[in-house]
Amino acid sequence: MMSRNQLDQETSPYLLQHSTNPVHWRPWGAAALAEAKAANKPILLSVGYAACHWCHVMAHESFEDETTAQLINALFVPIKVDREERPDLDIIYQSALASLGQQGGWPLTMFLTADAEPFWGGTYFPPSPRFGRPSFRDVLTGVAATYTAEPDKISTNVAALQQALLRLATPERGSIPDRAIFEQIATAVLPAVDLVHGGLSGAPKFPQVPMFQLLWKAGLRRADPALREAVTNTLTHMCQGGIYDHLGGGFARYATDESWLVPHFEKMLYDNAQLIELLTSVWQHDASPLYAARITETIDWLLRNMLTDHGAFAATLDADSEGVEGKYYVWSSEEIDRVLPADQASLLKSVYGVTTGGNWEGHSILNRNHRDSDADSDDALAARLIGAKRTLLAVRSKRIPPARDDKCLADWNGMMIAALANAAFVFRRADWQAAAEKAFAAIRDHQSIDDRLVHSMRRGRRQGEAMLDDYAQMARAALVLYATTGQQSYLSQASRWVNVVDRHFRDDLNGGCFFTADNAPDLIIRTKSAFDQATPSGNGVMVDVLARLFYQTGDDLYRQRAEAIVSAFAGQIERSFPSMASLLNSWELLNDAVHVVVVAASGDPAGQTLLTAIAESCQPNLVMTRLSPDDRLPDDHPAAAKLASKIAGAVAFVCRGPVCSAPIIDPAALHLALTES
Repeated sequence: MMSRNQLDQETSPYLLQHSTNPVHWRPWGAAALAEAKAANKPILLSVGYAACHWCHVMAHESFEDETTAQLINALFVPIKVDREERPDLDIIYQSALASLGQQGGWPLTMFLTADAEPFWGGTYFPPSPRFGRPSFRDVLTGVAATYTAEPDKISTNVAALQQALLRLATPERGSIPDRAIFEQIATAVLPAVDLVHGGLSGAPKFPQVPMFQLLWKAGLRRADPALREAVTNTLTHMCQGGIYDHLGGGFARYATDESWLVPHFEKMLYDNAQLIELLTSVWQHDASPLYAARITETIDWLLRNMLTDHGAFAATLDADSEGVEGKYYVWSSEEIDRVLPADQASLLKSVYGVTTGGNWEGHSILNRNHRDSDADSDDALAARLIGAKRTLLAVRSKRIPPARDDKCLADWNGMMIAALANAAFVFRRADWQAAAEKAFAAIRDHQSIDDRLVHSMRRGRRQGEAMLDDYAQMARAALVLYATTGQQSYLSQASRWVNVVDRHFRDDLNGGCFFTADNAPDLIIRTKSAFDQATPSGNGVMVDVLARLFYQTGDDLYRQRAEAIVSAFAGQIERSFPSMASLLNSWELLNDAVHVVVVAASGDPAGQTLLTAIAESCQPNLVMTRLSPDDRLPDDHPAAAKLASKIAGAVAFVCRGPVCSAPIIDPAALHLALTES
């Protein structure tokens, strides 16, 4: 039977983008792997995602080219994978590429044996030699010739990469680090921060949110203005730079330059979730109008552009429109002059850096980093710009927009639900809270079977067993919702998902949690890591979840499990701490949480004033438990004895370790108790 492209039956927007390629792509699965074995052909594995600019470039140059496609079809069994749908596969083969000494990224182009074992690869390959890279056709013929004529060389590469993958999946255990490690890390990281533009020095610049969370917490703990300014300078430059969409809201994935001007224009749900959470935490300390505005505008973008029909959130917006990166977002001076009155056009161009020659490829990316930061909090200036910005947004909305990848990913939704619920609590926004709860219900009800989550869903079709990150992020979302609503059902759901992780992901032999469940099919290895990638590591987030459960339930087993995860990776911390910030942040929460227990009847105004005092307090290691007057804590909870007698009226207790405060009924006193060192 003649081979054909088999992607037309998929739901992934990325795979569907390639469904009309002359390359006879197959989706990953047992059938494609069996075909490779039967034909004794190597596998060409191509991994990307719908919003990826260079994935589009390679597709247009090579996968849509008939001659290149004929070569691929003759020499390989080609398999196409959406890395957002199958991060378990992506992490394996990205790790294999790294073991070859090459920098990873997307598109990922890997060559595998018929048993799915990697033996060579790269990322983007051009159609003709350039950028110091060989042409893709030369790569294809060379790899196929080596596979056929030099099997010993292939076997040697396979064995070496298998050993490298095994080492990566077996992290170095160690003793639980002491608290001094946080001071050492903050001291070591600060010199790497760009003190002019913010972010880590050099280009490109990524948000690196877990690392800056670590610096922020250290700055508060040490009352160190240099550490705090490293964070606020970074956030301010991001909020004012071209990486931020000044008309529509939301942050792009990263900036290609050192001053945050030129974004890689794709917008990812996970970046915006992390930035909302960090901005909210810093706002609680500084009350910056700029940060409040960016949080509000980004959530407005989220609810306007990223909601799916059932209330969960879509994954990404593309970098390209009409085949051109950034075309939807950039402006010319002449276009602004045409659509705005002269006085508005002049003001807007001055404020947002629009010039006749442009600041990027002949066009202008709106940004405010060229201005004195003091002018950015000018309310009168902001009011004068509102009408002009609305006009430009209306004009932009008539352009052909970037494509939206509307699949719902459990882990990315969990990140956004937690960030949104926390922002709703801090800014007292019932509408944001309702959106967070609706998104949570959508994932819980539509992307799970009993308590087993499904990683991805689009158009009603569930795809893939959930991975560690899905359970960790959704459990964390449940615990944030429990704290912000007081509804016990969220606490119970988090506990059930943690039990699934304990049964199917925990490594009983070496500690920590595998990325995939014990029944995950078609994988050559089960990976295990505490290294942050674009998203926080699943093991790091699990420590956060277990820490919260320990404080909120008083069950010491959760603390023991959290410490076991930290111990499983502790041997790597000293030399790899920049990549392990999430694990370290969570470990600090486990050790130094400020646990506040609020007891109040539903709707009690006095209880609401206590909650407002908590919302206005900057305490990054806060864990909150809300109880009604009839609720009781477990007997071994440090606050249990204080609740033994019936509580009259709204009251709070602030607990650090095993010691809890006397009852607090005054909001000002509660605020002081939460913020004192």
